[in-house]
Amino acid sequence: MPHIQLEDSQRPGIGGLLAFRPGPARPLLDLAEVLLREASPLTPGERELIVALVSSRNDCQWSKRAHGAFAAAQLPGGRDLVDAVCRDPESAPVPEKLKSLLQLAAVVTEGGKAVKPEHVDRARAAGADDVEIHDTVLVAAAFCMFNRYVSGLATSVPDDPAVYESLAETLLSSDYRTLGGYPRQAADPSSGAS
Repeated sequence: MPHIQLEDSQRPGIGGLLAFRPGPARPLLDLAEVLLREASPLTPGERELIVALVSSRNDCQWSKRAHGAFAAAQLPGGRDLVDAVCRDPESAPVPEKLKSLLQLAAVVTEGGKAVKPEHVDRARAAGADDVEIHDTVLVAAAFCMFNRYVSGLATSVPDDPAVYESLAETLLSSDYRTLGGYPRQAADPSSGAS
């Protein structure tokens, strides 16, 4: 049961919180879209896998299940791969570079100062470049915040995997702003953007 009275109690996880306080909802959804969907040497599926691991380490069941479904829908190996990574990224069947980045993300959940040169050196030795290291730490740090937001207000977490699979289907054909109930914004023709 949520710690606060949510107006839209039918929306589980972060959805009810975003409906409760629409002011911060748009920038939070924009942040998720930028971190997880915009250009990066890490695929959207790999970034979602990082979020699933971080959320698992933070014991945020909503984010673990939602982002786990998003990762599973975008990665070969699907749900079995996500579950293996959340159990133990070191023994999961992923390439060494991704394994080192997952370890780096897991360390971020302990705190920023827990990241040591040897964690970064391992990622570099496995072939990760500075952008991949940067994006891994940023995604992990941002989703520690999202996890604390969702868990700190004790939002509802459905048990039915179909809820998360449906969200994943929606995400694959749209973006995070749409998941939050906001329509996509068309580019402003006066800005020169297309």
